[in-house]
Amino acid sequence: MHLRAPRLIATDLDGTLLRSDGVLSDRTRDALRAVEEAGIGVVFVTARPPRWVDGLRAAVGGHGAAICANGSAVYDVRERRVLLDRGMGPELVAELVDDLRRSVAGASFAVEGVRGLVAEPAFGADEAPPWDAAPARDVARALDGSTFKLLVRSTRLGPVELLDQVHASLAERAIVADSGAQGLAEITGPGVTKASTLAHWAAGHGVEPADVWAFGDAPNDLPMLAWAGQSFAVANAYPAVRAAASWTCAANDDDGVAQQLEAALEALARHG
Repeated sequence: MHLRAPRLIATDLDGTLLRSDGVLSDRTRDALRAVEEAGIGVVFVTARPPRWVDGLRAAVGGHGAAICANGSAVYDVRERRVLLDRGMGPELVAELVDDLRRSVAGASFAVEGVRGLVAEPAFGADEAPPWDAAPARDVARALDGSTFKLLVRSTRLGPVELLDQVHASLAERAIVADSGAQGLAEITGPGVTKASTLAHWAAGHGVEPADVWAFGDAPNDLPMLAWAGQSFAVANAYPAVRAAASWTCAANDDDGVAQQLEAALEALARHG
């Protein structure tokens, strides 16, 4: 593989950069720091809400930005503050909840926003403790400010049926993402994806798509992989993701991203 070094690394977290136990390996941590020291930017691009990246702050040196909640927020990891909020307003979320409650059998809901997670009792019924959601009998009546993600589960539908029914009900009023969590539909605002927010962030830093290496494993990564100049699917990725990416690298448990970051440093050393 002979690729020019990137100016920006954009990588998913779970299933991609992190190992299956959710840990950032020493090799990957060292590779992230090395590419940044070489002048290559790094941005995490994840389905996680901002509060779920705080645990990585020390491991990566608290270095910079994370695009969170499938593109609904840009979060400063070091300062622990939201830099860009692309969440949905209360009126749109309430409208979507009402329509989905009528059209999706057995639906229950949660909303993830700046203040954390609010969930209906049925939504978290099968969650192992600790369950960190604030309770609400009806999330549409508990909306407070911007919603990064509207989350939908069903007690009656399988994972594929759930996504199909949610897609049909939304009628392009919002984006439905599949991050690989079985039996969960993740909804963001119209036009809000990992790719669209990454494109906005990169343009603000003077980085063209051709200068970006993107890494992912799940269907919600596909738009980002299509946008980037070079795209990498880890070996454990969904088949559709491996088919769409420019390259396949080693699995997350084998430090596949770190291997490619090391190759980027080698390319930079050769060509400057």
